[in-house]
Amino acid sequence: MTALSRPPSAVKSGITLQPHHAICTTHHAIMPLTLTSPHLHFTLNPQAATWSLHGTQLNAPFIEDAWMQVNYQTPISALLRSGRRKHISLQTWPKAQINHSVTFSPHGELQQITLESGPDANRLFYKIEFALPQEHPLFLWRLTIENRGQSPVQMDRITLMQAGFFPKRKLLPEPGPLSAKYRRKPIGYGAIRPHPDPGKLAFFTNGWQSWSFTGTLGTDEWPVGTSLGFMAAPMWFNQGTPRLRKRGRFASDMFGVLGDRLHRSGILAGFLSQKQHFGSLEVTTDPIYPALALWANGDQARLEPGAQISTDWAALQFVNLDDPEPLAPYLDAVARENRVQPSIPSHQPSVGWCSWYQFYQDISAEKMRANLQSAASLKNELHLNLFQIDDGFQAQIGDWFNFSSGFPQGVAPLSSAIRETGLNPGLWLAPFIVHSKSKLRRTQRKWLLRNRFGVPVNAGFVWNNFNKALDLTHPEALAYTQEVVRTAVHEWGYSFLKLDFLFAAALPGRHRDRSQTRAQALRRGLEALREAAGPEVHLLGCGVPLGSGIGIFDSMRIGADVDGTWLPTWKGLRGLFKEEYAMPSARNALQNTLTRAPLHRRWWLNDPDCLLVRPESNLTLAEVQTLASAIALTGGSLLLSDDLPALPDNRLRLASQLLPLIGKRGRLLDWFEAATPHLLRLDLENATGAWYLVALFNWADQVMDISVPLEKLGLSAVDTFAREFWRGSLSRVTDGLLTLKNIPAHGVGVVALRPATPGKAAYLGSDLHISQGLEVIQWLESPENLRLRLERPGKAQGVIDLYLPRPPSRVVIQHKNIDFEPLGEGIYRIPVDFERVAEIEII
Repeated sequence: MTALSRPPSAVKSGITLQPHHAICTTHHAIMPLTLTSPHLHFTLNPQAATWSLHGTQLNAPFIEDAWMQVNYQTPISALLRSGRRKHISLQTWPKAQINHSVTFSPHGELQQITLESGPDANRLFYKIEFALPQEHPLFLWRLTIENRGQSPVQMDRITLMQAGFFPKRKLLPEPGPLSAKYRRKPIGYGAIRPHPDPGKLAFFTNGWQSWSFTGTLGTDEWPVGTSLGFMAAPMWFNQGTPRLRKRGRFASDMFGVLGDRLHRSGILAGFLSQKQHFGSLEVTTDPIYPALALWANGDQARLEPGAQISTDWAALQFVNLDDPEPLAPYLDAVARENRVQPSIPSHQPSVGWCSWYQFYQDISAEKMRANLQSAASLKNELHLNLFQIDDGFQAQIGDWFNFSSGFPQGVAPLSSAIRETGLNPGLWLAPFIVHSKSKLRRTQRKWLLRNRFGVPVNAGFVWNNFNKALDLTHPEALAYTQEVVRTAVHEWGYSFLKLDFLFAAALPGRHRDRSQTRAQALRRGLEALREAAGPEVHLLGCGVPLGSGIGIFDSMRIGADVDGTWLPTWKGLRGLFKEEYAMPSARNALQNTLTRAPLHRRWWLNDPDCLLVRPESNLTLAEVQTLASAIALTGGSLLLSDDLPALPDNRLRLASQLLPLIGKRGRLLDWFEAATPHLLRLDLENATGAWYLVALFNWADQVMDISVPLEKLGLSAVDTFAREFWRGSLSRVTDGLLTLKNIPAHGVGVVALRPATPGKAAYLGSDLHISQGLEVIQWLESPENLRLRLERPGKAQGVIDLYLPRPPSRVVIQHKNIDFEPLGEGIYRIPVDFERVAEIEII
């Protein structure tokens, strides 16, 4: 039983009102208190120690009689006084003092109620702040705990909210014809409803760190876990978030969305930051009695006498699941709370090359220089701006100042060589994790994070080794990580750092500073790395708990590692790992590339991991095209990771078709309908007019025909031109149903949709760029002719397709007549072959 159980009875408490802020009003102590915004209505019931939240619109979601609770431990000596160490508090609010005020914050004006309660049996005092922003459809609250006792306490679990009942099978059987008497809502546990009427519930779960599964799961589905136990669980899962094994019961990290697929509404619950604690959620999606719990993990951090700690702000948002940007209010509030640089939305994602997926650790300065020469020759054609050296240059993980035999002069000379080509030099580091065979582990044992028995904690099985972690509350260990980063930037000359395996600093253990939570230790470490690097260095986070990195990293890996196989494989074994969604594979990389697309340009620039285009991998051409399409249409960075000198021209062309990057994130139309979305829509516009780029993914293991009503794409069912990019097929949708035939297994159709306008020419698309339109920079139509200008980096060769209201007499490109191909119904295909710019006139 992971969720808390609240006794059905509620104890009344005496309450007084005391002004606290300059702008303050007083209420009768016995009456409920309220806050109202244009979006939400909040009610506080001090007598029952509960609160409720309702929307201001008809049939909005609601939460009734939610309650809070604090679990903590006192020293062993407390056994002699009270006979117990574990305590539960805040179920009632004794001696409460309440004030109602108006405050101001990064989220604008807040209508706020502050409740102060205490002491409890161990002289802990509590302050709860409830706030409604007037400018945003959010509800915010947080808890501050102060220890005015004589002894330290250890914080276990700080429950900010529980609404609904988490049943035990022995007490409350699954609903059915023979258990009708159990269908009545349990009394005293509150209620949560994404819609007033029962519906079809599901939950969007957010994984702990970069590689952890993120997606929407329904009542009949199982939670995503792992069978790899201690080999992988420390890396992929937050220790404070339950790993559940029951259908329809799910957990999440930082935030999640409980929604109703039938009524198209939901409730987002989460935290605005993870600076103080890692936040966890648990839900049950039972349509009769759904429940949600939200808590901060105390990690048994010590709260000394006279000290206090505040949780991060918790947040609730009522969600319209069909809104074009359903999570935007929450995601934008997180960005404000973490002071994300205002320039992040305008930054350009990286386009470059990475050594890892071709060479892995088998790299050398010679191999790097060979690929650097190829990258320099392709720089203009592929818009490359980054050349990143990955794992393998160092003697061992942790021994960053000692180099492998392939780098006898270190990596400083390579950074100079990279800069000379006009590319930015990038370097991989993993400063928080330590290989068991490293010199660092042997010589600096006191720096290692240890468990309560004094044994170094397990940081997971990587590099055929069970690794260890640094304790970043140890000043010397923290200083060492800073020196590693400072040296890489200021002595070796690298302006781009990929910092990997950062979860290691957040593993459970007994820190040297026992007052620090895991979240505080990690955040402190990340801030130290940013300070060492300086503000101008581009930091890419990887393998890091997402909430901890907001406001620190310029880019963030948001999914599992890609690989040259569709499904996870280890030492030639595949079937055993099909359900391991955090292991490297193309399928797993795609999962979060799609489901975490909304984070792009809000919290950072998304890094979907590398694109592998070489024909020698175990990926089919269709699977490579799916990877390419997802990367291109979600807006993140694009790094190639093949041996560039060995790439054939047709695979280089595939990469060039994605460049320059579109840079915009598409909209996932079915983000709440399936674990892995199938439909993505990206709206584009330029001189040719507006059009819609739609991706239809086939996740099946066989060839499929896919039909989608235009209305499901959010488009009007009007006469529409449709051009599919990868196969170049053309069709005209006149019945409101878009159909793509024979999409390969694990393949994708990328379709440009343009409404047909009678008597007017239309650009239908090309094979020059995946956008099927952004290559056009000028479009001038007159009764006499049509003039258009195409622009591409380097040399371009392919075809463009046009609809022309009357047959052309000739087509002129760069002052030369060109043959063209009529395809019927006024559609014409024109071959193009040009360097950088093509001037086209159709007469």
